[in-house]
Amino acid sequence: MQKTIWITGASSGIGREFARRYAAMGCRLILTARRADRLQALAEELHAAHGTECRIETADLSRAEECSRLCEALADEHIDIFINNAGFGVCGSILETEEAREEEMIQVNVAAMARLFRAVVRKMNAQGGGTILNVASSAGLLPGGPYMAGYYASKAYVVSMTRGVAEELREMHSPVYVCALCPGPVDTEFNDHAGVVFALRGITPELCVEEALLGMMHRKTIIVPSAFMRLCTSAQRLVPIPLLMPIVARQQKKKLG
Repeated sequence: MQKTIWITGASSGIGREFARRYAAMGCRLILTARRADRLQALAEELHAAHGTECRIETADLSRAEECSRLCEALADEHIDIFINNAGFGVCGSILETEEAREEEMIQVNVAAMARLFRAVVRKMNAQGGGTILNVASSAGLLPGGPYMAGYYASKAYVVSMTRGVAEELREMHSPVYVCALCPGPVDTEFNDHAGVVFALRGITPELCVEEALLGMMHRKTIIVPSAFMRLCTSAQRLVPIPLLMPIVARQQKKKLG
């Protein structure tokens, strides 16, 4: 039976690469992002390349009413895999960043992510199974991120919620599998939107998605793409927080150019 995959943040970067990969597998796609023109272009590309059936649902996930409308619009859909990918970052000192932009980030990265996660995990449990991948960040595995404090905190929320719900589902013998993708820098439009320059070399969206799919195949709860980032996220646990925070701060300052 053909699987239906729902992807938020599908118009660029990691979300777009997931769409291309699942289209090549013969799946039906539901594509969500703010920019209808980019979603339409992607849908046309995938249909031409693979004959993919795409349903486009535009939404601004920084608005609670848009999240509600989206959930209602997809209430009758049987969703096999949900890539909960929409998100962005804000970089700079808390004394200087734009308050409205920080609030918008929290709405997208935390409130909308959690709202859609809850809705889909309940839908999948009732329908008898499914997979949810919440796109977090390696930032969410660190105790904090000076000069990108709100972003690090928002991704820690994603990691923590995914881990907690994964254990709940295991204890209840639910047929639903959930996981979090925690990449380091990825060569996408993220840094342009955050107004930063990555201090570390990024991996490609193709490699990120390849490792995500491999981790999902092995039913991992936390998936960290690239051996280098797995080493970094493991090693940081050995460093006392008072020593770690200045190191992270120096790396974040480099992003500000």
